[in-house]
Amino acid sequence: MSIMNVATQSRPAKPIKLEPRWPALLALLAVGGLRLALPSYLSIGPDWMLLVVVGILAIPTEWARMREFYGAAKVLGYLMAVVVTIDMVLSLFLLIAALPSHKQSPLEMLKSAGALWITNILVFASWYWRLDGGGPRARELRGAHTDGAFLFPQMMLDQQAKREMGEECWSPGFIDYLFLAFNTSTAFSPTDTPVLSRWAKAMTMVQSLISLATVALLAARAVNIL
Repeated sequence: MSIMNVATQSRPAKPIKLEPRWPALLALLAVGGLRLALPSYLSIGPDWMLLVVVGILAIPTEWARMREFYGAAKVLGYLMAVVVTIDMVLSLFLLIAALPSHKQSPLEMLKSAGALWITNILVFASWYWRLDGGGPRARELRGAHTDGAFLFPQMMLDQQAKREMGEECWSPGFIDYLFLAFNTSTAFSPTDTPVLSRWAKAMTMVQSLISLATVALLAARAVNIL
């Protein structure tokens, strides 16, 4: 065995930069909290049920991640995202269906539309964070994010600019996907981050459609009848 091989084997592996999971978990818990702001007839079951379900699923998810059962943690994370997505779509459908019957006062309608608009941002930010580049664990293992469904501005910098800015190992965190989701709901399209993959384009279209329904239809109607 050569001296170079011995030196290579004895060299310590580069530590993996772990991405914090608590912002994504906090976002899903916030969705459950926002559910409490909606009228009871905009869901099936008690108002607190979504928050409890997310909280219960979060326990085995964090346990699996801490025990390094990343596959199980990924599946449970997807399950939490599916639950809050179904609840959001159901609430939006029930709210639109209730418009002709005038069940809600203008102020209640504004409150419901605002809660659903924020929920829309948090839910899709969670999906982008979980799916882009194979998910947070895959991004951690790669070290630097150079390929994904979204083209973040940091990914377009040349190597010299990255070194000067200290971004050689840059990888997006939940706040980056939250910013992307906020822009999509506000401008009905991404702003500084182009969308590359087909699944991401489909999801941003759905998010823009939901935002349009809550802002342009429900909130505008409520303002007009104040």
